[in-house]
Amino acid sequence: MALKIAPKKQVTEDPRHTQAVQSYESGLRALQEHKFEKAKGHLQKALSGPNKSLVDRAQVHILTCDKHMEKPTLQFKTTEEHYDYAVSLINVGDYVTAREHLDKLLKQNPKAEYVLYGLAALHCLTGHVEESLKTLNEAVQAKPALRFQARNDGDFQNLAEDPRFTELLYPDPGVGEIEPQEEEASAY
Repeated sequence: MALKIAPKKQVTEDPRHTQAVQSYESGLRALQEHKFEKAKGHLQKALSGPNKSLVDRAQVHILTCDKHMEKPTLQFKTTEEHYDYAVSLINVGDYVTAREHLDKLLKQNPKAEYVLYGLAALHCLTGHVEESLKTLNEAVQAKPALRFQARNDGDFQNLAEDPRFTELLYPDPGVGEIEPQEEEASAY
């Protein structure tokens, strides 16, 4: 007796499944690249697929995206604590966010010399020499002891050779004093 071999049936894949898998894969790639909004969009498309397992995994990744997209609300107990946070941003190179925080602090307390000093350092680090000198001058006028701090602060390294910086930090001790009048020549 001869064995009959039945021809293989063509398995047609559900186009919704194919689309869901492609969306899921695109979402994972975007997630790995830390593009959370883009990843969430792709993963949400994967939710419409027929595969329950794929839908469950997509939902988990969507929660991850949501967690990363949350903007943490920072609350500071004191202005000094807020300033320290801004300085930490400068130290890690996040100059844009640091500037936002320092500007906010300056609006709250326009005469705060330490905020002016921080802004001057930030201006110097970002190559804004004129703004740095102007702001540092304001800080030093408010608190002259900042001259000594600025002399040894590496953040002002870009200004080290600028004569205006030197004049600001090492003022001429005779400036502002009344010059003694020359003695009149005595007659013989």
